[in-house]
Amino acid sequence: MAWKQEIQQFLGKEKVLFDAASRGKFSKDYYWYSPILAQKLKDKLADCIAFPESEEELVSLISFAVKRKIPITVRGAGTGNYGQAVPLQGGIVIDMTRFHQVLEIGENAVTVQAGIRIGKLERILERSGKELRIMPSTYIQATIGGFVAGGSGGIGSITWGNLWDGNVHSASVYTIEEKPRKIVVSGDKLEQYIHNYGTLGVMTELQLPIEEKTDWMQAMVFHDHLDEAINFAHQFSGIETMKKRLLSVCEGALTKHFAPLKQYILPEKTLTMIEVDEKAKSEFVELVSEHKGILAHTIPAKQYRKGVRLSDFTWNHSTLWACKNEDNITYLQVEFDIQHLYHQVHLLKKEFGEEVLLHFEFIKRNGTIIPTALPVVRFTSEKRLYEIIQFFLNIGAKVHDPHTYLLGFGGWSLRMDEIIKIKQKNDPFHLLNPGKIADVTSYAQV
Repeated sequence: MAWKQEIQQFLGKEKVLFDAASRGKFSKDYYWYSPILAQKLKDKLADCIAFPESEEELVSLISFAVKRKIPITVRGAGTGNYGQAVPLQGGIVIDMTRFHQVLEIGENAVTVQAGIRIGKLERILERSGKELRIMPSTYIQATIGGFVAGGSGGIGSITWGNLWDGNVHSASVYTIEEKPRKIVVSGDKLEQYIHNYGTLGVMTELQLPIEEKTDWMQAMVFHDHLDEAINFAHQFSGIETMKKRLLSVCEGALTKHFAPLKQYILPEKTLTMIEVDEKAKSEFVELVSEHKGILAHTIPAKQYRKGVRLSDFTWNHSTLWACKNEDNITYLQVEFDIQHLYHQVHLLKKEFGEEVLLHFEFIKRNGTIIPTALPVVRFTSEKRLYEIIQFFLNIGAKVHDPHTYLLGFGGWSLRMDEIIKIKQKNDPFHLLNPGKIADVTSYAQV
């Protein structure tokens, strides 16, 4: 491929990698959480990895690829779970982690380059007495651009909802054309650029809302039964006088995998992990007592994110800890209706026992509490996995299938008709992350 020599000439040899180890490393993400995706994506590799450091270099790289019709896949830190950053058709993987500057911190918003790691951004904001609203549990490694382009919600969603709930103000994006255009999207137009696997353009800058920093206390609360823990979490979630950032409920059979928390774990009891405003500690302790919970461990605000972090055992980190101790572990993404939650839980446990271990993340959307879940599943076959998914659907739960790399097939309510229109305009040769959007006629069946 003659273009390999050309790309080194204009970008510089130190910013382009062709060796097998680098291509293997930077062509992967955490798709292996899914045994189905692990088989489908294991052999997918880029032809090279590029590390632009400026918009000028990025524009030159895009123009170069378009002229030669070379596929492009954009990557943050590779913490996604659905193969969002995996190059299905080879070509160039563009690593954006050298776009890592904070451009402006305002009273209510921060403007950053898309490749900054969220953990670094949080530390910078903290020095200004500010914090982000939401972030993934992988925030230490994850980039903000990767989160916006491939994620949905996480820590903070119990108060602020998902990315679509006003948690991104604007994005600067380059189109995939011989003369790339820089466009700034905001308002309603921004909706299609969230969680689109980087298929509509290369995101370079983001403006995000920020809040005054809160002194977060972390707490581990145990209950004898799952029902009791769910009821406690539901009641706590609705108390507006107690600011909260995290509300995660895990079945007792899952907590045995949380090795760093071993000294605090009460075996076989259901664990609720919480981040709550330390100013509300007295009210919180009283609530735990009212609901017959055991407050086994607290971490004061002065130790927040120093040493053990409870958020490292929530969201899909729960799956990761189970994977470390058992073979054939995978997961699902589910939304329950709070009005029917207890009945649905009873049906699931009766049907599957410990084949499906329940793990809830309570979030708020449009003022409504929604018990989302990332159940851990003991995988035996693809056929069995989809039987389990069908059972969830049959009892009225909504499943976002994490075992497909096709955008829109996972169950998220994406406007695929609008996304495809923008795709045709922004990426006329379909070079950007090709293969992640199905033929337009397929979406009518989803």
